[in-house]
Amino acid sequence: MEVESMEEEAAALLQDPNHNNWELRPESPGLPAPAVPAPPSPDSPDTGYSCRKRCDTPPGKALLGISSNTSKFLMNVITVDDYRSTYWPKLDSAIDQLLTQSPGDYIPISYEQIYSCVYKCVCQQHSEQMYSDLMRKITSHLERVSQELQACPPAHYIERFNVALGQYMGALHSIVPLFIYMNKFYIETKLNRDLKDDLIKLFTDHVAEKHIYSLMPLLLEAQSTPFQITPSTMASIVKGLYTLRPEWIQLAPTLFSKFIPNILPPALESELQDYAARDQELQRELMQNGFTRGDQSRKRAGDELAYNGTSSCSSSQGYR
Repeated sequence: MEVESMEEEAAALLQDPNHNNWELRPESPGLPAPAVPAPPSPDSPDTGYSCRKRCDTPPGKALLGISSNTSKFLMNVITVDDYRSTYWPKLDSAIDQLLTQSPGDYIPISYEQIYSCVYKCVCQQHSEQMYSDLMRKITSHLERVSQELQACPPAHYIERFNVALGQYMGALHSIVPLFIYMNKFYIETKLNRDLKDDLIKLFTDHVAEKHIYSLMPLLLEAQSTPFQITPSTMASIVKGLYTLRPEWIQLAPTLFSKFIPNILPPALESELQDYAARDQELQRELMQNGFTRGDQSRKRAGDELAYNGTSSCSSSQGYR
């Protein structure tokens, strides 16, 4: 597949982050190869660009040392205006759809086309501008999400936050791979960061951090009222907050410990009675809310005797 060959070439080009030795690749009907210029060598009289297939034109007929093949290549250079008018609008539209899609939605975009578009822009030295545009685009989206959450009534606040968090994290699963070349050749090599980490930080700064002190009291209230919100929603939000900023555990250690293992110190023997009392209280609350103990016919014999306060045991009873 053409995308695989692009990835193989990219792996070789990792040794050349400044793109000084990039070569042209043959065109493919499925995914056009980007036109990639390489700066001329100051030690060579040839002012043209590196090309896998050298020009056969006699030196005397070459104009300024630029072959006919290279001249044709130079006509395909992506200028700043080309990037602004053609390439970024395609990326902008695709990002919009990915950020606003619901789970299971069909997105009418060509991932291969967008992948190729990013590849070409990176090859033509537009990585810095593309990164800036991407961050600005997603920041603007997250600011709108934050405003919508502020206007949300408390009864729906937790669910709405969960939807916003899940929708954004789902979008990252598509956005990050589409910008893999920008991540490899610009963000990792020049900024010493990672695109996914940068995009997660955007949600933390522009949404979660602005709402954490409104969200946490509602989560604690929901925790004290069984099934006020579904356990899956509670788990999703708590795990999501931990991913965004682990130090938020300090806001509600007991709540986080129910969904994040090994974040609290080991229990002391002196605390076991307190844990048992809390479990009994939870069972009473569940029964008061209509939850029964289930089919008692499958209870172990020893448990049944203990429950009835009986000290004797029939030899005919056992595990069923």
